[in-house]
Amino acid sequence: MLLGVLFDLGLDFDQFQAELEKLKVSGYHLTLEKTTRSAIGGQLFGVVLDDAHHHADESLTAQEVEAHEHHHHDDDQLAEHDHHHDHLAEHDHHHDDLAATPHHHHHHHGRNLQEIETIINNSNLSQSVKIQALGVFNEIAQAEAHVHQLSLDEIHFHEVGALDSIVDIVGFFVGLEMMGIDGIISGTLVDGSGTIEVAHGTMPVPVPAVMQMRQNSEVPVRQRTDIHTELVTPTGFAIAKLAFDSFGPIPDDMQVQKVGYGFGTRDTGHLNGLRGLLLTPLASQKEVHSTSDEIVEIHANVDEQSGEGLGYAIERLMTAGAYDAYFTPIFMKKNRPAYQSR
Repeated sequence: MLLGVLFDLGLDFDQFQAELEKLKVSGYHLTLEKTTRSAIGGQLFGVVLDDAHHHADESLTAQEVEAHEHHHHDDDQLAEHDHHHDHLAEHDHHHDDLAATPHHHHHHHGRNLQEIETIINNSNLSQSVKIQALGVFNEIAQAEAHVHQLSLDEIHFHEVGALDSIVDIVGFFVGLEMMGIDGIISGTLVDGSGTIEVAHGTMPVPVPAVMQMRQNSEVPVRQRTDIHTELVTPTGFAIAKLAFDSFGPIPDDMQVQKVGYGFGTRDTGHLNGLRGLLLTPLASQKEVHSTSDEIVEIHANVDEQSGEGLGYAIERLMTAGAYDAYFTPIFMKKNRPAYQSR
């Protein structure tokens, strides 16, 4: 959904695919469909695995017991975005969620953090993209390790470690870089309520990994009790926590250049869409002049006064509230030197 928004805001699909080849992985292809949801036009982006890679990512022996991450790769949603050049902004506090596709009930063979780091570090992507993508994976790993009481080396990502999810996460930061977006402002994230079924059984919403990441976090989150499913995934929250610069309304000194929508595939009972605003600084600012105040200017000629006395007079005038005070040398009658005060 994040990438769907970027494509709807103008990200070039062909150039994006060419840039993503720098990840140096194969076994997938990208899809992009212009569609409508609730009579709103937007983009539906997807990462489709080839059959061989799809089956490889689904294999897991019965003896493996590993932490399962609850990421839903094609429905991560956010809230709102900005900064000093082109910015991504998102505003819809009622229907824009970091939501997800249905949880898979089969097990996935998961990659551990080191394997994912190797894939990303061995790519030809920019250092900025590598750092941001690895930051998201590390944030999730830290949360999962705490929740499951395991070390980082023991944590194996399942859905989020699959090839399509790696492409999703890395691709988001590739898209930001390609569009020159240098800042993101978000509104309050909106999560659902109730419980969800995952590989470990029934989990409360917000899911444990999200609650763990919310500790000591300034990311604002509210829950909708009328939606009984997960709307904020661990991956979505990790991106919001690490990639968003601030949370709040559109700044007064920014103007909306373009509006885009990215859709997900899950039926949440509401519009499963993410809205993004591309913001740019206002071209000009109108000056507002006040006419309600009056200023009185007083002139006086001062004769036969020492410099010390004049200095003392200026100090008293400024203390009394004068905006400014100064003396100008003049000549009076009979060519006597004096000062004009103003």
